[in-house]
Amino acid sequence: MRRKPTTYWDYLGLDSLLGLQSGIAGDESELINDEVMFIVVHQIDELWFKLMIRELVAVRDLFAQDPVPETSLGSAVRGLRRLALLFHKVAGHFDLMETMTTRDYLSFRDKLSPASGFQSAQLREVEILMGLDSSERVPLGHEGSYLEALRAADGTESPSYTRVKQRLADVPSLRDAVRAWLYRTPIQGSRPGEEGDDEAVRGFVDAYVNAHQREQAAGMGLRWSSNPKDRERIEKRIAQEAESARAFLLGLDRPESERAAAMRVRAALVFIESYRELPLLTWPREVLDGIVALEQASLIFRQRHARMVERVIGRRTGTGGSAGVDYLDQTALQYRVFRDVWAVRTLLIQKSALPPLQNAHVYGFAAT
Repeated sequence: MRRKPTTYWDYLGLDSLLGLQSGIAGDESELINDEVMFIVVHQIDELWFKLMIRELVAVRDLFAQDPVPETSLGSAVRGLRRLALLFHKVAGHFDLMETMTTRDYLSFRDKLSPASGFQSAQLREVEILMGLDSSERVPLGHEGSYLEALRAADGTESPSYTRVKQRLADVPSLRDAVRAWLYRTPIQGSRPGEEGDDEAVRGFVDAYVNAHQREQAAGMGLRWSSNPKDRERIEKRIAQEAESARAFLLGLDRPESERAAAMRVRAALVFIESYRELPLLTWPREVLDGIVALEQASLIFRQRHARMVERVIGRRTGTGGSAGVDYLDQTALQYRVFRDVWAVRTLLIQKSALPPLQNAHVYGFAAT
């Protein structure tokens, strides 16, 4: 059977799409331009969030494999870069929102109450897929949890509530999948489960911390300082930074049962960043850079959101009963998912200072 010719408007469903901008009014003609713009911008945001969810699931599923095919890492990097761009697209909409004056927005703001952008189920899904834990969330207001804020007005489970609840069961998160992948990274040629792996990882950590300490001493002017008090102060600071680096790499901030795994993951992060020129580590390093770019874009989105809200309505209470700008500022500060990936930036040293690489053949191209 021959397919019926497709039109542009049918393929995109434009008749349906363009009829969805009336808000709670019977007809869009009843609304002022500012309210229609407000609706359109948020609808577009939700479409961007839809794409984010698809990309996050695809990248997460790739890293959830064991082993992760080396040939698929390029696709993962492309997905991470697309996710960062999507966050930038959403943040870019705030420029348009800021064309509203405070009085313009107040003319229809009461229609929103008690609705809130906090009720964007898709943004909650994005956060869950990235790996934001429920315990790390900033309380919205009177609700017992962010999930409770998604219930219908009568307390029943809304479609948004159900959607987010199902996403919570969709494990692993991207953070957990990437951690599992990092855990399997060969360190000095040694892999998890192999005889002597614990000793190889610990040996690398000790050698790296010592190299880090030597470079810090050389770079902080210790050799040229003739003032005893300055030397004492610098030596103390170097010792503190070395101890902090060692504690981080050994996972001493984690419960004792988790320290061995944390040490291996963090050692892998440092190892990949340090020896990134090796063929086997080139794409993994691009993955780490893509993760940083993704989270940076998400933080910029949150910070930009807060400044837009402050510019338009100041620091008044949010329509959903939240603390408004104060709440948004808190999320911009606290919603960090890939903390370890960021933390290693403090520990990296120049190439010439690195500990000697062992078993370099492990990181070469596979023989064909």
